[in-house]
Amino acid sequence: MTQAPSPLPLQSPSPAPSPTKSLIAGGVVVVAAMVLLDFQNMRAWWSRSQTPSAAQNCEAIVQTSATLSREQLAQLLTIPERDTKARVREIVAEPYCTLPQINVRSGVQAEREAYPLEFDPKTQLVILYENDEYAGYRFNFE
Repeated sequence: MTQAPSPLPLQSPSPAPSPTKSLIAGGVVVVAAMVLLDFQNMRAWWSRSQTPSAAQNCEAIVQTSATLSREQLAQLLTIPERDTKARVREIVAEPYCTLPQINVRSGVQAEREAYPLEFDPKTQLVILYENDEYAGYRFNFE
């Protein structure tokens, strides 16, 4: 006698997730995506606001075709601080633009001039002068 296979127990279907839980889960995913996208935009905005380009801050454009070559940059970096502005100008000539004066030390107005780098136009060298003396430099990265 052959035995009939035993009937499989019927499995009850799993209960459908409640619409409220689905709605909450979907909302969490949408909010997380918005936060991540907004964070990327805020980070880009923050970096732009922290490093304004020298061209945006120019007080007066002096020489639109002015650039600084690698050789000029190398020569400039050998000039000691407190050398004359005329000595610096022997190397760099006229700047692209002048920036607003600032007070670096109490009672001393400092002039600033910007020179785009020939080999990296988005980077500018900003030279600082105090009383017609070379007082230093910094790079401005866009």
